[in-house]
Amino acid sequence: MPLSLSQSQVLQNEKRFTCLITGRRWGKTFLAIRQLAKHAAQKPNAICWAVAPSYRMAKQNLWLPLKKKLKDLNWVRSSNESELLLKLKNGSIICLKGADNFDGLRGVGLDFLAIDEFQDVPKEAWSEVLRPTLSDKQGKAMFFGTPRGVGSWSHELFSYALHADDWAAFQYTTLDGGNVPPEEIEAARRDLDSRTFEQEYLATFSTYSGTVAYNFSRKDNVLPYRNTPTVVHIGIDFNYEPMTAAIFVIENEKFWFFDEILLKGSNTDELVAEIKARYPHNKIVCYPDPASRQKKTSAGGKTDFSILMNAGFVVKARNFHTPVRDRINSLNAKLKSADGVCHMFVDPKCKHMIDCLERLCYKRDSTQIDKDSGLDHMVDACSYAIDFISPVRPQIELYEEPSHWKFGTKRWK
Repeated sequence: MPLSLSQSQVLQNEKRFTCLITGRRWGKTFLAIRQLAKHAAQKPNAICWAVAPSYRMAKQNLWLPLKKKLKDLNWVRSSNESELLLKLKNGSIICLKGADNFDGLRGVGLDFLAIDEFQDVPKEAWSEVLRPTLSDKQGKAMFFGTPRGVGSWSHELFSYALHADDWAAFQYTTLDGGNVPPEEIEAARRDLDSRTFEQEYLATFSTYSGTVAYNFSRKDNVLPYRNTPTVVHIGIDFNYEPMTAAIFVIENEKFWFFDEILLKGSNTDELVAEIKARYPHNKIVCYPDPASRQKKTSAGGKTDFSILMNAGFVVKARNFHTPVRDRINSLNAKLKSADGVCHMFVDPKCKHMIDCLERLCYKRDSTQIDKDSGLDHMVDACSYAIDFISPVRPQIELYEEPSHWKFGTKRWK
């Protein structure tokens, strides 16, 4: 895979620290692998790390293509699958790490550090742990990521890199990477809400007012539902105070939320009874919190998930939680896509749901949702269902075999 013009511009940079902000599928994974290999090959006994937000992401995104490339070059002396570590024939080590337990990354001296999807790595992991690992060897670092909103630490770091003497900052759209055709980008523009599209494909730092459901509008999204449903869909957030359900139908690829349930001091058995009382003759499809596979809010040792199934409901849930950021993006994309079309409507009688969508905010100067307000449960119930049926999340960057590596291909015997 030849280098694109934008990739070549990044690699011509000789600054010690590089902050790279790009749209999805630009080619960050390939560039990270290439830089790890380059710095490990430049001198014997070098120690090079790549840090991802979690161990799982490091293994999923980087490990297989990195190992394959270096073994094809005959550079690898040994590999450790559990440690995600490659020891090269010149004595250098390349190791992949997760930032989910970043305190455990202390105490090593690094020649090169790549931080993948750095916007999702805690700021403290860099400032308190990883930055000192570069000091004794004067090691270099590259940050690879997509933007969060203005005020996030990814924006803070990028803004700093624009003007600091030993830093370089680059910003490229998905199209600049040359890996995604223009027609696919236009399709994404239609599928995504405008802010998500600008963030994920145009690599733009959007300014958020702090509202979680920022695309919600009473004018555009509040409409009465006048049909009689046959199949009733229900997003559920399990809480003792309150038990929350968002009830909707899907018609012409649009989501119509026409009823809501809030039960204070309740449990799953009582929620089931309420649903059956309201909709005794309808097919019920539930989209609960994925944690309901293990969570128990009723007596008798049964999980919330099993109680719903035993009631005769169809239950659809992921095996693990979608990242909150992606789940909220899915919700906002249905409220209004980037091409200005609304795909989600709320009946005026769902007063609590409207109140939650309108008022739920992030904590000040934070990307954490303010759960102290009590407005998050109904938004969670809506977004669990929407994210399962119509998810909006960035694709995992797939590794493609490069046709040449311009820093010099070596084959050690």
